[in-house]
Amino acid sequence: AQQILTIQRALLAKAANGFQGGYFLFEGTQLPLDDSCAVFVTMNPGYAGRSELPDNLKALFRPVAMMVPDYALIGEISLYSAGFKEARVLAHKLVQTYRLCSEQLSSQEHYDYGMRAVKAVLTAAAALKRSAPPESDEARLCLRALRDVNVPKFLPNDIELFDGIARDLFPGVTPLETEDLRLRAAVGGAALRLGLQPTDQYVGKALELASMLAVRHGLMLVGPPSGGKTSAYRSLANAYAQLAE
Repeated sequence: AQQILTIQRALLAKAANGFQGGYFLFEGTQLPLDDSCAVFVTMNPGYAGRSELPDNLKALFRPVAMMVPDYALIGEISLYSAGFKEARVLAHKLVQTYRLCSEQLSSQEHYDYGMRAVKAVLTAAAALKRSAPPESDEARLCLRALRDVNVPKFLPNDIELFDGIARDLFPGVTPLETEDLRLRAAVGGAALRLGLQPTDQYVGKALELASMLAVRHGLMLVGPPSGGKTSAYRSLANAYAQLAE
């Protein structure tokens, strides 16, 4: 707080004197003062792992009110821009899915139903739309994107609840099958080369990791010791290397 106060006082003095350039004393050191210097704090104190600003630091800043964005409108525009004709209906279903998940699924630290999650589904849906035939059912594409982004992070009991929510919001719709058979075979071969058994569950987890990497900037593998986390990403990396040869 004292450091920021020193900078702010130097800027005020500079503005009052009306001169350009100049130096100011910062913790015993003469430093040049930049006219464009400013400090902004973006925070979300109600979010997991975040904390409030100390009172002495908060007093140095002017608050700016924010509001929760309209997820459905953002989703609608994103889907329209990706070529979806039923964007409005599908966007509301995506948002409704996350609302019901937040109410019905268990509470886990790695569960997220905010804008990051919605954006990941929109990115996945856009990628599926580009790669699928033009006549593909858009509801099936969105349901596939929802499953690809969410199922890998859900616990087994929550997957059943998620499937029930999806059936209610997408009645009679089955997810579009988009599995990469070449990658599945490559992951199986990589597991054998690493001395592992390529069971369906193991290969499936490696493929889920691949689908998450396609829509996330970063991710974390969560699970018990000896659960196959390291082996899964090593098998996937080995498979990608083999396919690139």
